[in-house]
Amino acid sequence: MPEEIVNQGLALLTYSYDEMIINIALSIALGFMIANTYKFTHKGLSYSQSFTHTILFVCVIVAIVMMVIGGSLARAFALVGALSIIRFRTVIKDTKDTSFVFASLAIGMACGTSNYFLATVATISVIGLSLIIHRINYGALYKSEFILRFRFSQEHSSADYLEKIQEYSKRSNMLHIEPSGDSEYLNLTYDITLNEGSSAEDLTKAMGAIDGISEVVLIASKSDVDY
Repeated sequence: MPEEIVNQGLALLTYSYDEMIINIALSIALGFMIANTYKFTHKGLSYSQSFTHTILFVCVIVAIVMMVIGGSLARAFALVGALSIIRFRTVIKDTKDTSFVFASLAIGMACGTSNYFLATVATISVIGLSLIIHRINYGALYKSEFILRFRFSQEHSSADYLEKIQEYSKRSNMLHIEPSGDSEYLNLTYDITLNEGSSAEDLTKAMGAIDGISEVVLIASKSDVDY
């Protein structure tokens, strides 16, 4: 009787033990590659380490799920029913993050179904495309480096800080201006790209040394910043 149960269990398996190990190992390796690509190409201020872990786990777990399902339609429906009770409430702040989740899911599916060539080519394609887009900053209206914020006393001339901004940046654009309640100060926000050879420390020191300037803050933006 026990031998019959074991034989029936083995009959349900559509993958050999060696193939299972290879599928999981490959999904881990490719998952790390996708996660590292996301980490390297990420822009903005909404980076999450746990999301990087999620990319890796999704790739591995989906590969395991595909092996569990195998060619059984009944197991596929049973798995859908079991997973339907799970509720995901995490809000993805960057829409590009969704594409990495789908890429990890698709690569995990390829690994789980032993499509090694497809999984490898898909991983290389996604990584290559991500690096190219990151390198050329595709889709950006302009290339931004820093968000400069400071408080300016209206008793002084604005020519001083405008001259410093022009001296240290090759491009600047005013994003926001807000007067204080007593109309004595202005809260200013600029988007700037530094000149070659100029550093963020140089600009902040120069701005802080100007009479009438206070609360100087420089934020690295790269592409998207909420202010």
